[in-house]
Amino acid sequence: MKMSVFTVATPDLQPEQLAKAAADAGIEGIEWRFKEIPPGAEEEQPSFWRHNQCSMDPGGTEQDWLRFKQAAELHGRQSIAVVPYLTCGDLAETEKVMRAAKLVGASFIRAGIPAYNRSVNYNELYEQAVKYLLEVEDLAAAYDVKALVETHHNTIAPSAGLTYRLVSHCSPQHVGVLYDPGNMVHEGYENYRMGLELLGPYLAHVHVKNGGYRKHPSEDGSEATWTGEWTPLAQGAVPWRQVIQDLKSVGYDGYFGIEDFSGTYDSTEMLLRFAEQMKQWSEDKQFA
Repeated sequence: MKMSVFTVATPDLQPEQLAKAAADAGIEGIEWRFKEIPPGAEEEQPSFWRHNQCSMDPGGTEQDWLRFKQAAELHGRQSIAVVPYLTCGDLAETEKVMRAAKLVGASFIRAGIPAYNRSVNYNELYEQAVKYLLEVEDLAAAYDVKALVETHHNTIAPSAGLTYRLVSHCSPQHVGVLYDPGNMVHEGYENYRMGLELLGPYLAHVHVKNGGYRKHPSEDGSEATWTGEWTPLAQGAVPWRQVIQDLKSVGYDGYFGIEDFSGTYDSTEMLLRFAEQMKQWSEDKQFA
């Protein structure tokens, strides 16, 4: 089993600290977050999506970006992905990320897919996304860096089926799928093995996290609402033992990338626990 870490989940570590912590945990790959720190956020405590100290700055120079490659290499780790927050249709920024990925020796980037919030018809968004992905496919071929569409709630690709509908227009050599069962807790759940069988050669990477739902009764108890939230890896709705077995059944041999947003452990301990837990699950005799 090959493991990686997406640095959105380690906001308190500098790149060199992250690479060492990954090495200590036996995590081979690093997925570098590609996002600037918002103005004023540097005065805040480290956080996943604002003051994240383990992010490549899109406005940085190539020398700035090389720091991340060097940090990984210093501790014998591999930079496997550069993960941005792209807008669907923005080819200039997409090419910038491709260039950054090529520079640090990464194989993947994340493509931008439209959000879905009921304000624009799905079919219109779908056509926009397909047009963009066909253009991204050409960039991916030119840079030899695969573009991944992530299964993600609140987008037009929340499930394996809807994600497959998008990427099926492209060659799996250049455009693939980042399969994220944790996101599918919030929206997009399908039988894991069925979805993986559908994805076939488009399955390129897997993110590992977990989540669940919390019940909020009304004051008089007559009604209730439910909200999704992140949980520790072994305490959520995703049955990771089963998912790992389903991935084995389709011949998946890529990375499992940790992206724990539960905040239960500090970054270093989270990486150690992730590695231990994944090894335990992958060796489970019940699913061997």
